[in-house]
Amino acid sequence: MVREQYTKATQGTNIERPEKQYVYNIGIYGWRKRCLYLFVLLLLIILVVNFALTIWILKVMWFSPSGMGHLRVTSEGLRLEGESEFLYPLYAKEIHSRVDDSLLLHSSQNITVNARNSDGHITGRLTVGPNAIETHGQQFQINSANGKMLFSVDEHEVLVGTDKLRVTGPQGALFEHSVETPLVRADSSKQLRLESPTRSLSIDAPKGVHIKAQAGNIEVLSQQDIKLQSSDGMLVLDAETVRLPKLSLPTPPSDSRRNSGSSQELYEICVCPDGKLYLSVAGYGSTCQEYSRHCQ
Repeated sequence: MVREQYTKATQGTNIERPEKQYVYNIGIYGWRKRCLYLFVLLLLIILVVNFALTIWILKVMWFSPSGMGHLRVTSEGLRLEGESEFLYPLYAKEIHSRVDDSLLLHSSQNITVNARNSDGHITGRLTVGPNAIETHGQQFQINSANGKMLFSVDEHEVLVGTDKLRVTGPQGALFEHSVETPLVRADSSKQLRLESPTRSLSIDAPKGVHIKAQAGNIEVLSQQDIKLQSSDGMLVLDAETVRLPKLSLPTPPSDSRRNSGSSQELYEICVCPDGKLYLSVAGYGSTCQEYSRHCQ
């Protein structure tokens, strides 16, 4: 602080004026000085604590020039080793595991994978839940290792690209509508069974229907009617013996039995005008009658 001292004099008095005197007081004294030292000491303590905390965080989080902890930054992207937990959505172009290990995705609720277009709209979704696996998209397709289509589903049809479709369930396969296929075949040690419990069974072919059993029986069972129809062709039953055991058998009259001249029971198959079949005792001539009671 600088002070100037002046000497006052009255008029008419000849007093020599002393030269100007300057007093310099330099420095901070008293409580201000103590507060300043305390503030500097506090800043030094904070700096040391921050430096120690920074070193501790770097050590605990395993920070290194290549990454943090199990997370490594490589030229191909990010590499994460061990188990990790993501609390928010994860956006990535590609996720794959190590060469010698498998990729495991675990969630307590479900796992959802979304695919979006350039506008941000979801075009495909795969949801793995605790009770079901759901997929949403225009088409679902499964390919083999060499790129061959094995299974494809879209809004209009379901395609199976394998050479053989095998159903191994004990109840077989249930179709609510028609089935179009060039071949239906069972395994060599199994039986082939076509059944309709409460409705009719229809087998249609434009050129013909061929049913053949090389080492077994063919059984067609239905509670109602069984129809074999071909619009352009014929129906062939190729076997050594064709039996119709439940055709109507009339009681032959006594004269017909005498005219037969044989103890053997021989019958002929008669056809009614409506196509119904029935048996009639064979004789020297035809015993079929147009107005038989079996045709009524």
